[in-house]
This record gives sequence, C-alpha cells and structure tokens, in this order.
Amino acid sequence: MGTPPFPPPATPQKVLDATAPAPPSGAAEPARPTVPEQTGSKGPVRDRYFDLLRALALLRVVLYHLTGWAWLPLIFPSMGVMFALAGNLMARSLKRPPAQVIKSRIRRLLPPLWLLGAVGVTGMVLQGWGPDAEGHPGWWWLHLTYWILPLSDPPYAEGLPGVQGFIGEDWAVDLAGPLWYVRAYLWYVLLSPFLLRALRALPVATIAAPIALSAAFELGYITLPGERIPSALTDFSTFGACWILGMAHQQGILQRLPRYVVPSVAPAIAAVGLWYALNHNFTTDHDLDSMPLAQALWSCGTVMLLLHAGPSWSEWPRRLRRWDRPITLLNSRAVTIYLWHNTCILIAATQWDRLWEIDVMWRHFSWLLESSWPVLAVTWVLIGICVIAFGWAEDLAAKRKPQLWPDGSQNKRPQPRSKVHLDRAHRG
Repeated sequence: MGTPPFPPPATPQKVLDATAPAPPSGAAEPARPTVPEQTGSKGPVRDRYFDLLRALALLRVVLYHLTGWAWLPLIFPSMGVMFALAGNLMARSLKRPPAQVIKSRIRRLLPPLWLLGAVGVTGMVLQGWGPDAEGHPGWWWLHLTYWILPLSDPPYAEGLPGVQGFIGEDWAVDLAGPLWYVRAYLWYVLLSPFLLRALRALPVATIAAPIALSAAFELGYITLPGERIPSALTDFSTFGACWILGMAHQQGILQRLPRYVVPSVAPAIAAVGLWYALNHNFTTDHDLDSMPLAQALWSCGTVMLLLHAGPSWSEWPRRLRRWDRPITLLNSRAVTIYLWHNTCILIAATQWDRLWEIDVMWRHFSWLLESSWPVLAVTWVLIGICVIAFGWAEDLAAKRKPQLWPDGSQNKRPQPRSKVHLDRAHRG
C-alpha cells in the first residue's frame, strides 16, 4: 500500500477530501449541517474549514513524498483526512438518487486519470513496454482497461530508463504511485449508498468494521491469494473508518454525541495505533504506510478530533483571508496535484542532481545540493505547470468552463467606484 504520492527521491508510497454554542455538560449537542445548503440562489456554500484541511493534506503529501520523514504522517494523517472529507461530501450528495450521485462522482474522477494515462502509457509504450510485459498479451490488454475504469490498479512498466536527463529511471513507478488512491476512492463511492444505510442503522459497528477487518488482515486471521484483491481490501480497511466518519459528521451523528465522548475516545484510539507502530519497528523506512493497522487507528482517532473540534466556516476568519487564493487553487486542482506531484518530484530531483556535475557547486555548495528545500521549491513550480497544462480536465469533468488558474480571483468582481465611495463614506 502506498501513500498518495512519494519518498526520496521519488519512490511511491501510500499514504495520498461556526461551532454551535456548547450545550450544558453531558447534554447532547444538536446536529448542525457541516455546510449550509443554500444561500439565496447561489447554491451550496463551501465549508472553508474543510478547504483548509484539504489544502494542508496536499501540502503534507508532497513534502512527505519528497523527504520521506516518518513523523509527518503522525503530525497530519493526510490520506485519512482526504478520505474523510470525500466521505462527508458523498453523504451530502446522497440526498439525491444514489445512481445519479455515483455517476457524477465517477465522471469527476476519471478524466484527470485518463489524461495521466494518455501521457504516461504513451511514454511507457515508446520505451518498449508492451503486451509481453505480463507474460501473456491477453492479460496486458485486459489490465490496460483499468486505466479507463480503475476497479483495480492500472498496470505500468517497471525498470524503464530515464529520459535524456529530464526524468530519472523507473519513472513509470513514480507516475503510477497515486493510482491506489483513485482505485480506493472509486470503490468507496460505489459502496457509499450501502455504507450510509449501515451507518444510520448501526453507527458504531459500521465505523469499527473497517478497523476490525484491518486487524484481521494484520494478525493473519484472513489471508487471500493473489495481489489485486488483498491490496484493495487492505486499502479499504485502512481508510474505511475515515470515509465513514466523514459521512457520520455530515449526518450529524458525531454532533449528537455528548461533547465529552469524542475527546475521550479518539485519543485512546490514536494512542493504540501509535503504540502498535512503536512496537513494530517504526522507522523512516518502515512508517505508518507500512503498517496498515497502525495507520487505520492513528488516522481514525485524529480524524475524529479534527471533525469534532473543527468549526464550520462559510467565510474565512480575518487571519486566514490572505490565504484564500492559494487554498482555493489547491482545492480546485486537488486531483491534478495529487496525480502529478510524484512525477514532479522525480523531475525536480533529477534536475537538481545534475548540479553535482558542476565543480564549483559540489566543492563549495554541497550542503545546498544535499538539501530537500530547493527541490521542494522546484517541485511546486512544476506542479504549477501541471495545473496549467492538465488542470482543465477537472473543469471538464465537473462541467465547468475550463480555467488555467482557478484561484477564485476570476469570481470576484471589483465593486463600482460609486459603491466603493459610498462604503467608505458610511465607514466615516
């Protein structure tokens, strides 16, 4: 299992989605919607707290897959957060007919994947990857259809050489690193109508079921042959509780609990996950992504706290308004950033390593060449290029007018001079 996207220099891993007044102690808190349903004729209002969480998750994913710092998933479990936010949105959408919602979610997901496949598979084929890659041409063509509908992991070439000093060797492995997330997301979407019904009937059992399944896999009570089915079930059990928690939050289930329950239970769940990790060789090379049960417990506990303690912002608080445009951009292009960031890391690392060939650099600035921060800066420049080059697929998938740089500034019309003058006059 890998995280949404990549360790140093770019080995894919896994990871890569206003508080009501407090009731009297011990009383149940009335449910409140996570996002206002309507504001006049403008439609649903975005919850900016969720936008902030999603932006932080993407930033952490990129940093983690560049540096491989094992403590980063402990500070902020990005994948659990992203799945929880997606589950929240899915539950809100399921107020419409399930078939319609599933079709809409799949439509939003697939075009960015197809664009990645068009570029990536073409490059693999040009470097010699073909029907004999899996030992039988029929299997290669059959598995290639997973690039169209990723019910299982799409295939990719291994051991490819680099491209003219532009991108490092084995680049297809890094390009395919995020695809586990796409496959897991698709299955969560397909199962969401059933999960929502189960959640309403048996909330505690439904949230606990994926963790119990993860424990059964981890402890050897369940073993399955092959690779594709066990991989899919492992991912489902690892982050399933987070997806269901997002649905539970949207349904008001968490909010109806006495306010002391989540702050009491969530830290205990996370602590068990941390204990398990520390007692199973937790290191940079063997972190939470290598321990599904520890990841499941830690992510579940942390997500519970983030959902419980988080406000609901229809507008940014004053201190965060300056970050509106970058956070809006990250949310508008979340799928593009996630799909391409691993490749951007590899290209950035490849180009930065070429500076070792310059004598003055390795003689006097080796400390700079060994630093991850310049590579991170170059990575984000490349991600910005990908946003411009490939991000339009997300707009087409959502049936929106394509935009090159959707940071929200296009939707903010300047006020007429007369209106500005009147506002200033009223403020004295």
